[in-house]
Amino acid sequence: MREELNFIWTRRSVRSFTAEPVPEDLIRELLEAAMSGPSTGCKDPWEFLVLREKEDRKKVASCLPNAPFLADAPLGIIVCGDLNRAHSGSLPYTLEDCSASIENILLAANALGLGACWLGIYPREERIAALSEIFCFPDKVIPLGAVALGYPVSRPEPRSRFNPVRVHETSEWKR
Repeated sequence: MREELNFIWTRRSVRSFTAEPVPEDLIRELLEAAMSGPSTGCKDPWEFLVLREKEDRKKVASCLPNAPFLADAPLGIIVCGDLNRAHSGSLPYTLEDCSASIENILLAANALGLGACWLGIYPREERIAALSEIFCFPDKVIPLGAVALGYPVSRPEPRSRFNPVRVHETSEWKR
């Protein structure tokens, strides 16, 4: 594996964090990285809800069955999509744009010495509804995913999940 790509190979889902808070300057850099993601038609349909308060992270964790560790993470970010700003008002484009944004958060977190884990919200209606009970999302703003962030207790080993069986040449799939 090429050393230049270590920030990708070493990015792994982290679910256990120290209590050390994430400094404001790093939060800003994470959000700048998120907003540097590609966006269909440069519409930038993302909105970010930063969860600095432990009580807020606990409430969000209670809505996401696979994310109890968010309550103990020093930071959380909910990534929302604003259909008012999406290319053609399209939910699929919004999902693509915000997913790229989340991946940028994950990669930036790793490069900055933080650990992170992507937490799914959309398309689970019960999760969207539960979060909408906690927060007053503006009209046509949908919570799509969240990220738990902090300094990792330990770092998983780097890995590649490359599988040559999943790579195809056009000659294989032509009609």
